[in-house]
Amino acid sequence: MLVQQQLITGSSTEATAKQRAVLNFDGIEKELYRSIMASKNLGHPVFAYTVVYVKDVAKSVEFYAKAFGYTVRRLDGSNRWGELESGQTTIAFTPRHQHETDGRTGEVQIPQNGNERNPVEMCFAYSDVDEAFKRAVDNGAVPVSPPEEKEWGQKVGYVRDIDGMVVRLGSYVKSPS
Repeated sequence: MLVQQQLITGSSTEATAKQRAVLNFDGIEKELYRSIMASKNLGHPVFAYTVVYVKDVAKSVEFYAKAFGYTVRRLDGSNRWGELESGQTTIAFTPRHQHETDGRTGEVQIPQNGNERNPVEMCFAYSDVDEAFKRAVDNGAVPVSPPEEKEWGQKVGYVRDIDGMVVRLGSYVKSPS
């Protein structure tokens, strides 16, 4: 850690070329790395939740659990909040209209037809995208585009959830050979 800190501040004369190379990984320059580390020391934010506004919280939580393989963390009895386990972040569901937010942040805008979509897209990564796509469709997702290999090294397919939101099912991007 001391060597890393010295590399960041530039105070080490003992750092090897290999250690200095750590500061230029994948094109990230030294100044950007310093900036990232500085913001981390100030309390870098953690991406905690994605909140999805839905017609029916209980139905959406059940759908996402079955169609995409998530585990239900929480579903309150009032049908106003549900959560799924998804690794480091939480996928949360809440009704489209609620008095707590409609007056403060405005009403949720819903696409009016099949040619429109939300400005945000959920993307779930799987090792077997074809099987994930099949499971989603078998459990009520509407197929939009079957999985296909993309030029950037990812296999991607698209479905719509029970509220019409587009969900991308993709592999992790393969590193160039």
